[in-house]
Amino acid sequence: MAVSYNKLWKLLIDKNMKKKELGEAAGISNTLIAKLGKNENVTVEVLVKICAALDCRIEDIMELIPDKKQAI
Repeated sequence: MAVSYNKLWKLLIDKNMKKKELGEAAGISNTLIAKLGKNENVTVEVLVKICAALDCRIEDIMELIPDKKQAI
């Protein structure tokens, strides 16, 4: 199962906020922002910090994408 943070980037656009501003507001590093940009896994602690900074819920910033089953 893959993770997508597209909802996070859309939310930042809606709030007219830059990634750097998110990092400062949430107290997370540029490295973590880059991991999010690549849809890589981050800790729940990071996601909670982002949600607190944006006043939202986890499902507002991420979604799980099921793996496509290969046809046999």
